[in-house]
Amino acid sequence: MAYDFSKGLPSPQPAAQVFKGYVAAVTLHADRAEIKRKLMGKVTGAKDSVIPLKDVIKVLFKEPTRLANGYVQLATEQDRGQLRTATAEAEKAVANNSRTVMFTWNQRETYAAYLKAATAGVQAQGGNPFG
Repeated sequence: MAYDFSKGLPSPQPAAQVFKGYVAAVTLHADRAEIKRKLMGKVTGAKDSVIPLKDVIKVLFKEPTRLANGYVQLATEQDRGQLRTATAEAEKAVANNSRTVMFTWNQRETYAAYLKAATAGVQAQGGNPFG
């Protein structure tokens, strides 16, 4: 007779993924994203943050080009005002947001991998990453 020792144990969580952006790194867990900033990343006012993926209402993104950095922002209710305005000031506010990770042209593969993983993580938590 075989015994099932797995009953009552929590299901194993997938391993956390780490993505290094421009002056910040994000660790993506199954239920949250942890963004840690280097000193230069904190100069603009952005802080280290932990974002529960169930709180994300939209994943905002801009692909990096040779001329401009790109970003992935995990927008929450706190960002709802920014989602309504589409001005140059709003673009600056995105870059200074604690829930945003910037990426350079040379980091475009990391950008694409993080965007894909973050979108999948938000969907897995029952959210709609596209608003």
